[in-house]
Amino acid sequence: MAAPKKGRRPTGAQGRPGRALAIILIAMVALTAGMFLSKQTTPRLGIDLAGGTSITLKAKSEPGKPEAVNETNMNTAIGIIERRVNGLGVSEAEVQKQGTDHIIVNIPKGTNEQQAREQVGTTAQLYFRPVLAFADGSPAAPEGTQSPSPSASGSGAPKAQDGKTPSATPSSSATSQGRALSEALKAPAATPSPSASESKKADDSKATPTPSGSPSPSASTPPSADEAAAKDLQAKFAALNCADEAQRAAAGKNVKPEDPTLACGKRGNAWGKWILGPAQVNGQDVKDAKGVIDPQRGAWIVTMQFTDKGADKFAKITGELATKQMPQNQFAIVLDGEVISDPSVSQALTGGNAEISGGFTQQSAQDLGNMLSYGALPLSFSEDSVTTVTAALGGEQLKAGLIAGAIGLLLVVIYLLVYYRGLAFIAIISLLVSAILTYTIMALLGKGIGFALNLPAVCGAIVAIGITADSFIVYFERIRDEIREGRTLRPAVERAWPRARRTILVSDFVSFLAAAVLFIVTVGKVQGFAFTLGLTTLLDVVVVFLFTKPVMTLLARTKFFSSGHPWSGLDPKRLGAKPPLRRSRRTGSAPVPVDAKEA
Repeated sequence: MAAPKKGRRPTGAQGRPGRALAIILIAMVALTAGMFLSKQTTPRLGIDLAGGTSITLKAKSEPGKPEAVNETNMNTAIGIIERRVNGLGVSEAEVQKQGTDHIIVNIPKGTNEQQAREQVGTTAQLYFRPVLAFADGSPAAPEGTQSPSPSASGSGAPKAQDGKTPSATPSSSATSQGRALSEALKAPAATPSPSASESKKADDSKATPTPSGSPSPSASTPPSADEAAAKDLQAKFAALNCADEAQRAAAGKNVKPEDPTLACGKRGNAWGKWILGPAQVNGQDVKDAKGVIDPQRGAWIVTMQFTDKGADKFAKITGELATKQMPQNQFAIVLDGEVISDPSVSQALTGGNAEISGGFTQQSAQDLGNMLSYGALPLSFSEDSVTTVTAALGGEQLKAGLIAGAIGLLLVVIYLLVYYRGLAFIAIISLLVSAILTYTIMALLGKGIGFALNLPAVCGAIVAIGITADSFIVYFERIRDEIREGRTLRPAVERAWPRARRTILVSDFVSFLAAAVLFIVTVGKVQGFAFTLGLTTLLDVVVVFLFTKPVMTLLARTKFFSSGHPWSGLDPKRLGAKPPLRRSRRTGSAPVPVDAKEA
């Protein structure tokens, strides 16, 4: 009989179980240490378990455009708001439509709840408007409380110096302000998406200005009317007190993009007020924006990338502003009627890229980048109601769910003990290892990506108990089949593994594929179920390969299991094993040839 070739591991090779156990032990220690170091020792809970805030938003159509509130625009708005407050779809912030013109946003209680509420509240369109005048928003505001205006510069261009904050009074005289306002009233607005007729009308107005008093219907507004409108706007500007919430909310509301307007905003810790010209660029012209650290200066800045059309508009307006004096060389970024930034410009910013610098913290830079990226909604919204959701009902449901899960787990354990006896302890320890890995990873994901555990996610974890137990049963039954064929335990454990491994991988692949599809095609709480199911399915593969199989290999070397003890669950007699698959060998001397006997 030929000897087996060297270098080829024979069937039944036992591998190195100690190495696999060391890997999973190190992983458990690392995850547990990371959980304590992150100070997030419990998973984040969703709004149904921890409570939170529910915000109802009502869509408002723009003046003269009642048809804007339609299904397409509502779905677009839902997608943008959801990306703001629920970037990966698993942090449990729900955004859903109710009726034809309402959106409900559910924000779970947590450390970022206030920030999410602020971003949900700023849901109107985003505009870039030239600054015509600036003053302190409240006459009672102390001097020196304003922060310097940020500056804007093009990508690769020399950086503009931070602008000085205007004084408490308007920085220009009433005459110069009136002249600027009059020019703004006469100038055609670069509206975001003008129709062909509006563009033609604007071009005709530029090319053939009509003298004052002309009866032509396309004539521009007479100078007296411009001056009257400018004086009216200046009077409202002088009377505006942005420290008053009611006046602040009324400023700039229901104003068309092509009209000058008043606006309030924060400058440091104090409120400021602005007179702003017609909108030249809107949020839909911004392709991307984010807060980053400038590697040269080590300061936080906001980078912006414009679309092709937006780049042309931005280059034109910044080229016009660069020739003017403070504050009319600034453009205000206006979101929901509030100025969120007013950088100054020293040169035309071309190329489609720009950055805003000056006095940003990490939080303020990232917030502004987020608003610029996701602020261009097709509709304006008002808060219909803001309610606090208690966790009382969810707590009762969680308690009932945990009781149901405990009963199910107890029944599984009883079944394993009765049917598999000693093998049941391997399954129970494996379930415990899987539970530790699942808990620590969920806690770390809550800190890392905002994963929140809700009731459907708890259901997914309970379902995973059955998936994990099924993997153990498949392996145990393969081992028993080998013993029934007459093999001893140690080779049976190794020969059963390749067959069981294929079955386990196919079964877990199907479960993971179902979870992935469910996660992609659903929204809201169902995603929590799918995410938990997919996570625990992956962990099932890790536990079976790195823990259950190595432990089984080590226990097969012990006398209790290898001898087929009746309580081991591997008793050959109880399993109906066949006689051992071994060739019988004759003992004693070699057979004597017939010729020799006769001799």
